[in-house]
This record gives sequence, C-alpha cells and structure tokens, in this order.
Amino acid sequence: MATLEIHDLHVSVDDGENGPGKEILRGVDLTVKQGETHAIMGPNGSGKSTLAYSLAGHPKYTITSGTVLLDGEDVLSMSVDERARAGLFLAMQYPVEVPGVSVSNFLRTSATAIRGEAPKLRTWVKEVREAMERLQIDPAFAERSVNEGFSGGEKKRHEILQLELLKPKTAILDETDSGLDVDALRIVSEGVNRVREGGEVGTLLITHYTRILRYIKPDFVHVFADGRIAESGGSELADELEENGYEKYVKGGASA
Repeated sequence: MATLEIHDLHVSVDDGENGPGKEILRGVDLTVKQGETHAIMGPNGSGKSTLAYSLAGHPKYTITSGTVLLDGEDVLSMSVDERARAGLFLAMQYPVEVPGVSVSNFLRTSATAIRGEAPKLRTWVKEVREAMERLQIDPAFAERSVNEGFSGGEKKRHEILQLELLKPKTAILDETDSGLDVDALRIVSEGVNRVREGGEVGTLLITHYTRILRYIKPDFVHVFADGRIAESGGSELADELEENGYEKYVKGGASA
C-alpha cells in the first residue's frame, strides 16, 4: 500500500538574498495512505501551499527539519524529477506556460519518464483522446503549447488530464478549485473522482473553500493554522468550517 508519511516537518521560505528566512511550517505531521482523500483547509497564509511546494521540491522552500517518506523512501533526498518518478504529483494553483512544447509531446514524455519506457503510440493516442473527451478538452489542444493562451479552467483541466494519464501514488492538488466556474469545477471534480475510484492514489486536496468538497468527498479534513495542523476530523469538520469560518483557529494559532 502506497503511503506518504510526513513527520515534524519544518520549512522556511527563502527570501532570495539571505537564504532561509521566516519559518512557515512549524511541525506538520500527516499520513496519506493509498485510496484516501485528505482535505487541507485553512485561511490565507496558513502554510497550505508551502506544504504542497515543499513536498514537490520547490527551491524557494528550505526543509529545516523533519522527514517525508513515500513507501519508506526518503523524499527529501530526491531531486524534483526523482520525486515525480517515485509517484508524487502536484497540480499547481497557477499552472505555468511552457512555450514551444506541445501538450501531446509533454504528456508522452512525462508518461515515458514515469513508466520507464515510451507508451505504444496507437494505444497512447487512444488513451489521451478518451481522457480529453471525459474532461471536455478540445482535441486541438494536443498540438498547442502547454498552457499557453489557456483559460484558468482549461489549465486546471489539463492538470487533471495529467493526473488521469500519469497515475501517481500520491496526488497533491493545490487549490484546484481556484478561479473555476461552476461547470469547470464539476468537470475537474469528476476527473479527480475517477482517479480516486481506482483506489490506487492517495489524494491531498488543498483548498480555502468547501464548494469543491460538495463534489469530492474527503475521508479526512485537516485545518491548517500558523503552519501546523490545528484540528483533524471527518467531512463534518468541513461543514463546521463553512458555518463558522477559521476565526477560532487563527486566534489559537496567534497565541501558540
């Protein structure tokens, strides 16, 4: 069973000149098992996205202490591409444009790196076409440069297209609902649910709002505040946050 284990993780942000600066994550403990969906919720500045990018290996963030294991392997000793090949997947809040690299080439190159060999072209073309149809992505997008000129919704659907095709062990979805209209949110959520139904992927869903949780039902909800998990519970915790907000956690974090 694929398991992501985060223990006492402390992370500081690089200010660009003087190296590691302010500590953002202040001792995060979390275990995500295969087939489980964990929602990370919290106010702006609580450290949610820092957790996502630190796990992926973004150079802006410095791990000062703690461990991260995926199937018992030390994630923090891996390069960014090694983490991806090991089975970590990050859907970014703001997907970047990659001019000059077509979606079709990007997807097949990524699949080759993950699988260790190039997928058979005829089978792969059919697999990509069907996945694009499910996500209501125009087939013409396959020949466009990655995310170049894409709308916000198109970028997010492309992220989920990658998720469906690459089949990681652990998927980190950083505010996938950000900037989506109702229809795009439904389509993206359906894509995430298709992956979840396979029971092989552990999902870490990072969000501010409960609206995406109306479509994607989490097994666990964690409230992030001041760089830590302040409270954990089931899906009912998300309902409580919808009603009462984060005020009590922000106040508690400020006094910690």
